[in-house]
Amino acid sequence: MKVTEAVTQTRSRPVFIADFSPPRGGNPALLAEASKLDVDFICVAYNPGKAVRIDSASAAWSISQSTGRGTVFNLSPRDMNKLALQSRLLGAQAMGLENVLVLQGDPVSERDGFTAVSELTASKLIASIAAMNEGTDFKGSRLRAPTDFCIGAAADLGRGVAREAALTHRKVTAGVDFLVTQPVFDAADIAAFREAFAAAAGEELGIPIFWGLQILIADGVIFSNVPQSVRDDLERGRDGVDIALEAYGRLLEFGVDGIYLVSPIMRGGARDYDAAARFMASI
Repeated sequence: MKVTEAVTQTRSRPVFIADFSPPRGGNPALLAEASKLDVDFICVAYNPGKAVRIDSASAAWSISQSTGRGTVFNLSPRDMNKLALQSRLLGAQAMGLENVLVLQGDPVSERDGFTAVSELTASKLIASIAAMNEGTDFKGSRLRAPTDFCIGAAADLGRGVAREAALTHRKVTAGVDFLVTQPVFDAADIAAFREAFAAAAGEELGIPIFWGLQILIADGVIFSNVPQSVRDDLERGRDGVDIALEAYGRLLEFGVDGIYLVSPIMRGGARDYDAAARFMASI
């Protein structure tokens, strides 16, 4: 099922997409932890930490086969040229994958041990996938069959609401179908982002947004600006799941359609999917 189709169905709660980090090994058994994520879609990250990991599309296919859940595979133009990217997309289509989330990818430095390609920006990759959905490759040649991807993009409100709204407008113009945000700790940012997008685009944002909700731990990795009050709660030993449930309640007050759930991330990159399972069981 496509992400956009799930949002249109009648349900008692928002649609959940949960982040999943592919393992550093090719044994399919290493993907078993994904079964703990009782969500609508499991979103497979693209080489988190710039480390060698199972390809996101291959991992998404394996997870969909073993769990029966919807999946989203992440894709970045950082490491592949146009030919490789579009060949990867055709392979994903052949595996029956329907949802792709386009990311720019973290910058590469000399100490990373490899060289970035970055022939395309995220917006241009989005436009190229939209063209493939119309049956045309990057050379302008007709494909024997068009693709049919539901295209997602990312936004980080922590970099500035107005900046991200303008960038989102470019991505929507390029052909994005849904949006995923980095964790949002101030629900007021939702209204601010919607207003900023309307100002930039001249109309309201009409695609589904999955607002980021990260389950925190005291000594974990945090992706955005966390209020001091939340940090204090963690230091005092308050359960990160309890904090996330409270934040979820505030998001519901804004009538959100989707949640992007990020499990606790320990130093070194390991994820605590049991915490995500406790969160989903609680709601």
